[in-house]
Amino acid sequence: MKKKASGMGPYQWAAAVFLLAVVISAALSLASQALLSGTGLFAALGILSVFILLGIIFDMIGMAAASADLKILNSMASHKVRGAKEAIILVKNASRVSSVCNDVVGDICGIVSGVTGAVIVLYLSSYWENLPGILLSVGVTALISGLTIGGKALSKTYAIRRGTQVIWWTGRFLRLFKPPGKRRKYKIKNKNKKS
Repeated sequence: MKKKASGMGPYQWAAAVFLLAVVISAALSLASQALLSGTGLFAALGILSVFILLGIIFDMIGMAAASADLKILNSMASHKVRGAKEAIILVKNASRVSSVCNDVVGDICGIVSGVTGAVIVLYLSSYWENLPGILLSVGVTALISGLTIGGKALSKTYAIRRGTQVIWWTGRFLRLFKPPGKRRKYKIKNKNKKS
């Protein structure tokens, strides 16, 4: 008898992505509303910039996971390079990483950016009362779309060319969340190897 493949099936993964999207969307929406309440125009612009940047960064990571060179990462892991093992896990699960980064986080950041843009339109309409609201709304929406799409186009180009480097830096960042004991052992091994 053949052993059943480990891991989640397509329907379980779809359900997990749905729940993850709901949780992240609720968290980001609550965070944006809490930050936007009682803030001024410049603070709202700063929050908008953060969400646009988050969407671009996660889109780049999702593309890098699919374009990274696994052989180079395996070589780095054999030489005990920090973050290489975490990067290998991301590359081996590239389809799921891309789904979470591009579809879940990227789309949610786009939605929250739109909500933040609506708040900015309200601020601008109070400053320029003579301008039609529809004109301000179209202008802000077009600017947000341009920055998001243009930024993602640049990040995808960079991720294709430097996918291995991007996913390695992502692995190094994820390694910071490992238990301190494991990180200490890793450092001791490196020191013993050099000596």
